[in-house]
Amino acid sequence: MFKIGCHLSSSKGYLAMGKEAVKIGANTFQFFTRNPRGGAAKPINEADMAAYAEFAKENEMGTILAHAPYVLNPAAAKEDLREFAFEVMKDDFHRLSFLPGSMYNFHPGSHVKQGVDVGIELIVDHINRVQEFNVNTTLLLETMAGKGSEVGRNFEELQTIIEKVERKDMLGVCLDTCHVYDGGYDIVNDLDGVLKEFNETIGIERLKAIHLNDSMNPFASHKDRHQKIGEGSIGIEAMERIINHPMLKELPFYLETPNDIEGYAKEIAWLKSLYQG
Repeated sequence: MFKIGCHLSSSKGYLAMGKEAVKIGANTFQFFTRNPRGGAAKPINEADMAAYAEFAKENEMGTILAHAPYVLNPAAAKEDLREFAFEVMKDDFHRLSFLPGSMYNFHPGSHVKQGVDVGIELIVDHINRVQEFNVNTTLLLETMAGKGSEVGRNFEELQTIIEKVERKDMLGVCLDTCHVYDGGYDIVNDLDGVLKEFNETIGIERLKAIHLNDSMNPFASHKDRHQKIGEGSIGIEAMERIINHPMLKELPFYLETPNDIEGYAKEIAWLKSLYQG
């Protein structure tokens, strides 16, 4: 089954997101746990979560993906910023404990001139602390485009983090097509080669999700500007190869393209027509 969804607003609750996903032809979705720029989350609504769980079962929904706020930086030089990231993710993990089997994706962080080795050690410490608060949610490190002092700009940096984390069984990777292309991995002309390198460096079993985004920027630009499917430098032919690749096609795909809900519906329908089940 083609597992395809998009980013939905969590403001109306889980059941509402599930119904909206089904309405536009999706069978999974991604959402921010709170405002992407930070701030407090809404109170936990166990009834809504239970209602969504029943809805998901009835509609054969795939694994949903929570996304951490963008402002979190576990590798920050300032201790108060690292502690803020910890408290937010701790709370998010507690919330997701009511939805067993879900996944939680986050940007590893930026070392802000401390050096990548220091950044990695701070990220590892952060993950080890956070994972104590939820044994049911898989934490995903997102591949990054390599702008500024981002950690996770290549597969080697992600693998170094993974090697040092204590609970590797609940740790994976979310591959963002825009980010890896901008980061210098040529998924347009050498998808097989990129996946071979991922497998040899990290292990394909660690790959748990795909952010399916085209890119506004050229190859290896080390920027991060998502584009609608087929309208960027990656292009629709490469996207078709990605969703049908034997190493990827069974994974869940989440659209983060600059779209409204109608635009997402069109992209989902288009991608479904290209998927070879």
